[in-house]
Amino acid sequence: MKKYALEVEGRRIDVSNPEKLLWPEAGIRKIDYISSMLELAPYILPYSKGRLLTTIRYPDGIHGESFYQKSCPDYAPEWVNTAAYGEINYIILDSLPTLVWLATQAALEFHVTFNTIEKEDYPSYLVFDLDPSKGQTFEEVIEVGLRVYETLQTLSIKSFAKTSGATGLQVYIPVNGKYNYDQARIINEFFGKYFSQKYPKLITIERIVKKRGKKLYFDYLQMWYSKTIATAYSPRATEKASISMPIDWNELSGIKPENFTLLNAAKRLEITGDLFKGLLDMEQTLDSVLNGIK
Repeated sequence: MKKYALEVEGRRIDVSNPEKLLWPEAGIRKIDYISSMLELAPYILPYSKGRLLTTIRYPDGIHGESFYQKSCPDYAPEWVNTAAYGEINYIILDSLPTLVWLATQAALEFHVTFNTIEKEDYPSYLVFDLDPSKGQTFEEVIEVGLRVYETLQTLSIKSFAKTSGATGLQVYIPVNGKYNYDQARIINEFFGKYFSQKYPKLITIERIVKKRGKKLYFDYLQMWYSKTIATAYSPRATEKASISMPIDWNELSGIKPENFTLLNAAKRLEITGDLFKGLLDMEQTLDSVLNGIK
């Protein structure tokens, strides 16, 4: 088995089997993946640092067995930062060496909590997760996303969008920890019910999959304590090596999640920059919505 070592910011990181194909269809080997993470680190780290991390690991590539890893393994380097929540000691993805080390472990997806460690009870943002049902196209997801965006605009609510990297779209509403999880859940549920009632042929909040039919699922329940979402710019274990990519609302029409991949992300970001910039620092009030809910 081939093995060599990298030095990243003064940290030695061993790389075993660098030629292993992790995304066979895209031709991406472990060493290519590490290279991509070195390029994307300035975009990933701002949205993962200070948050509990759950990774999905694929030791034999995307077509092999996978498993979720929440607890930091005993063999992790001593410089990997961690934080305890409940009985789990989570990794904190807050540095380039940690990101590269995770890549060497074939951690192909990065999912983080909605809150930071410092604000345990307060999510940094509200998220509407727009998840298509079986048989739906991404064009239908776009239609719903644009209707949501237009409604938020009429309410003067600033929102950001990103592809999930798989099949859906996620709408972020920055609040900078202004509301606790109970308040955030109330607001999210209000919007879920509002949109499902306004567009009953398009949107559902039905939790049971077989009862959704061919309606898009507006998931307002995922945003909760210790639950996670794919962080901005996280790769996903898809054949095309897609990335959960922030997008401008003006470019939503006509795109597909597979347009944004590990192979082209860096080039795109040279042009667009970080379209999520400002998300974490922007505080906006939704008091009128919260106070108006009976």
